[in-house]
Amino acid sequence: MSTIVCLGRHTITGLLCTNGAQFVDWTKFYRLFSAEQFDQDYIFGVLRDGVVEQAGDARPLVVAMDDTIVRKTGKNTPGVSYRRDPLGPPFQTNLVLAQRFLQLSAIVPADAASRAIPIDFQHAPTPKKPSKKASDEEIAAYNEARRESNISLLAVKRLQALRDGLDATQPSHPVHVVVDGRYTNKTVMRSIPANTVLTGRVRADTKLFYPPQQVQHEGAGRTRWYGDRAPTPEQLRTDDTVAYEQISVTASGASRTLRIKTIGPVLWKVAGHQMPLRLIVIAPTGYRLRKGSRLLYRKPAYLITTDMETPVEQIVQHYVWRWDIEVNFRDEKQMFGVGQAQVRNKASVQSAPALAVAAYAALLLSAIRAYGAEGKPSAVPPPKWLAGREKPRGTTADIRQAVRTELWGRGIGNFDGFTFGPPPDMKPPKFTPRLLSAACYALS
Repeated sequence: MSTIVCLGRHTITGLLCTNGAQFVDWTKFYRLFSAEQFDQDYIFGVLRDGVVEQAGDARPLVVAMDDTIVRKTGKNTPGVSYRRDPLGPPFQTNLVLAQRFLQLSAIVPADAASRAIPIDFQHAPTPKKPSKKASDEEIAAYNEARRESNISLLAVKRLQALRDGLDATQPSHPVHVVVDGRYTNKTVMRSIPANTVLTGRVRADTKLFYPPQQVQHEGAGRTRWYGDRAPTPEQLRTDDTVAYEQISVTASGASRTLRIKTIGPVLWKVAGHQMPLRLIVIAPTGYRLRKGSRLLYRKPAYLITTDMETPVEQIVQHYVWRWDIEVNFRDEKQMFGVGQAQVRNKASVQSAPALAVAAYAALLLSAIRAYGAEGKPSAVPPPKWLAGREKPRGTTADIRQAVRTELWGRGIGNFDGFTFGPPPDMKPPKFTPRLLSAACYALS
């Protein structure tokens, strides 16, 4: 609860002050993280079951998977290394000191705007290189640790853990995983768990093949697993003989029309000859910077999926929902202080951010249960400059303000409204801070 309502930096001491525990022994709070005194998998398992309950049994569980970095300044903190800055300009690769985390977010569908809720959060460190004077045993141990710390291998383990958790409660519930190009690779695609499909982005020049008409040669020779060359995603996009079809998806609370092309089944050597795939090409969408300006186009998208039965419109809709995991990353860092805890214990580096993400996920899930699928609270009226704006769903700031109002409303004083009458005399009034309004509208 302190993680949700904290007004300042989300350090361990900041959370203790929010909880009113600044005058007691604080060592037990640090041991909560360093001694791993809470079961992270159990907490996220409860959140996962809650998401499945809200999403419904008739739909597959759509899970977005991606990794993010948390910037750090100390080089001796576990997991800190130089990583590429995703906010750097496209013409220059910048490096920053940061920790890397892998997250899985499940989608709760809604008519107006769906919402992604984190159900897994794992630290993905990279081992430090040994010194130049290291022995052969140390170098071999480093090479083995480097192979084990591969982000794709960690993704496979977390997907399998997700599948095992669902099998314990709902064995037949399907899972649809949507990823970006980083995880559309050989390691992940050849290790997809049972009853799970994957959709990800591929390059424009991906080499694809049709299934062979005849697997075994009549004479001597190798078994033929791949047939004739299929068009690359870019060749399919520019092929005028293949017509586009229009589909409708929901994004940002509004219905959007996309033009797509699709072929399948096709084979890809990265995934192997035993896995038929379907290629989906999404045409660039046009936009204008202002009314009357010339029409500009975004880049096309090339998707490949292992799902051969679901309608293509539903597959594209699932991938459009993937963007909400980026919203999760922003809220976790800016509003819940993921990465702000100044901990250097190896276990604390994993457990402290995970607890903050779990609190964030519990807040979103509680808002859906309390206010409906869109999670739009009404405890605090919007400010005047936002009074006439209709939101497709409640923002995380709105939900957190509602929690603060419920917790602090009685403690601060009368909560009949935010308006105050004129002063009883004609003297110039002194400045009086409106504590109730300031606390309930605090955005930090």
